[in-house]
Amino acid sequence: GVDESTDTYDTVAWLLANVPGNNGRVGVLGVSYPGFLATMAGINPHPAVRAISPQAPMTDTWMGDDFFHQGAFRLSYGLEYAGSMELSSDSPLSGQLPIDSWDTYDWYDRLGPLANVDARYFHGRVPTWQAFVAHPAYDAFWQSRGVQRILKTPVVPTLTVGGWWDQEDRYGPLATYRALERGDSASRNFLVMGPWNHGGWSRGEGRKLGKIDFGSATAEHYRRKILVPFLAHYLKGKGSHELPEALTFRTGANEWVRHNAWPPKQNVVDRKLYLQKDRTLSFSIPPATGQSFDSYISDPANPVPYRQRPIKLRSGWSTWLVEDQRFVDHRPDVLSWVSEPLKEDVVVSGRIVANLFAATTGTDSDWIVKLIDVYPQKYEADPEISGFQLMIAGDVFRGRYLKSFEKPQPIPSNSVQHYQIPFPANDHAFKKGHRIMVQVQSSWFPVIDRNPQRFVP
Repeated sequence: GVDESTDTYDTVAWLLANVPGNNGRVGVLGVSYPGFLATMAGINPHPAVRAISPQAPMTDTWMGDDFFHQGAFRLSYGLEYAGSMELSSDSPLSGQLPIDSWDTYDWYDRLGPLANVDARYFHGRVPTWQAFVAHPAYDAFWQSRGVQRILKTPVVPTLTVGGWWDQEDRYGPLATYRALERGDSASRNFLVMGPWNHGGWSRGEGRKLGKIDFGSATAEHYRRKILVPFLAHYLKGKGSHELPEALTFRTGANEWVRHNAWPPKQNVVDRKLYLQKDRTLSFSIPPATGQSFDSYISDPANPVPYRQRPIKLRSGWSTWLVEDQRFVDHRPDVLSWVSEPLKEDVVVSGRIVANLFAATTGTDSDWIVKLIDVYPQKYEADPEISGFQLMIAGDVFRGRYLKSFEKPQPIPSNSVQHYQIPFPANDHAFKKGHRIMVQVQSSWFPVIDRNPQRFVP
């Protein structure tokens, strides 16, 4: 049929015929939604397309990118993105959002049920919001747009790029790479992951993100030493790109690591980290001395903020994933478990899964799990971040989708259920003297909409 891939084919043909002096080779790259378009350029590509680079490609906006994460609706991002794009017909990003609070947490708190968005403000004028309302579950509407479901093999050399702290599309690059890798018999599939937020590799030097210093200009290194040689090789026949299967920046150790497979298979062992009954965390199996548990009261009327307040409109969004998590540590509705100071470095490279065994007195719940690197209380390298709690991985699972993403069901009350919350991937070194922390909570507001904690349609 006619879609983005056929549009790209036609565009390439037009450019070849109308741009003088071209050498007949075409490369396609883009970040975010244009990253999705770069992926489309590799599906039934024009013969002149010799290389593509999907960067932070929007790949599955229900499962893990942009608008939903495993069923949990990303309220503030979804509302602000859709409203900005579609409230005004004059030009993109010119819509006047109805948010009138300096601290948007207050505005969303007063909003009440999500039905109030259309009733009070959008009045049917925002098609994307209408889609959110009509398709809360992972139905055919979302599945048909899940690009990773139809990718089979890289037809042209493909360099997929993403950031460990991408606040919008961290899921996408890893899902795209993983889908293409299934049929990569010609070694055309490459992955680069670095210490960046959304698109952070395409601008600036990339030495710091928020308060975290990576010790070198990672974004400049990527552009000069990785992207340029890749494009020069395939588009101009110059030199060799010398890329491994996967190239990742190992945060904590602050070094680039070459992998011949991703997730890595050599020099890696699976390890289990256990929550202990004294709120500690260790690799030792808890003693079998009967059932023990920790509990908290989660109040939908007082949800845990996802970043430090005030949560200002169009400010702070790009770095919230590297904010110090001490601002919620010791809240009564946030449980924390922390290890002893590490006696040696612990490197986490590959995919992490949180196995949560939890019960609720309600019939629905969100489960948020965060893996955190706790800096020493006297951090000599930078005293200003002594004791800093850096979130390495954090995600949410909406309990109603435990049995099926397509058909939500109530959670059985007061019954322990096993939730598996996968994180897309990590490459991080918890350094000697640091501690490992896990936090669990049931609200993350207003980036995640307020779960009433009882099952509703």
